[in-house]
Amino acid sequence: MLAERFKTELVPQLMKDLGYGNPMQVPHVTKVVINMGVAEKDDPKILEGCVANMAKFAGQQPVVTRAKHSISDFKLIKGDPIGCKVTLRGKRAYAFLEKLFRLVLPATRDFRGLSADSFDGRGNYTFGLKEQLTFPEISYGEVVKVQGMDITVVNTAKSDREGLGLLQALGCPFKKD
Repeated sequence: MLAERFKTELVPQLMKDLGYGNPMQVPHVTKVVINMGVAEKDDPKILEGCVANMAKFAGQQPVVTRAKHSISDFKLIKGDPIGCKVTLRGKRAYAFLEKLFRLVLPATRDFRGLSADSFDGRGNYTFGLKEQLTFPEISYGEVVKVQGMDITVVNTAKSDREGLGLLQALGCPFKKD
């Protein structure tokens, strides 16, 4: 499991690579946030399907997100359901990342690696997936509509360089330049 491997093997390696003397200085993953937006708010079956699919591949029940403001151009009223999200912490976050890096991303069609340019300046990394069918728990018959999602890996790194080092050590497949 990735959580145990991180503590036993990767922390000493990252201490050496990043030049830290104390293992508590080594960055670690705090949480993984998965967000799925639903464009068609008129069809509640699409949102129900997204919630069911996300609960399967994340291993935790998602929360339905609602509109904070009314936007007349999009026919959106404050309080309308517009998507769902789930926040994974601790061992669940590491288990999800291991599945994502080893199974899901390599199985994605035309996958050549993730871009290393998607860091936010503080070491957190965000990327998107085009469909939920790449997860092994989801079968084609269960999908109401193919939806994309955003995945954010939040960590304790102080810079993008530290965040990149942490994700590379965890096995994240970045593009080779």
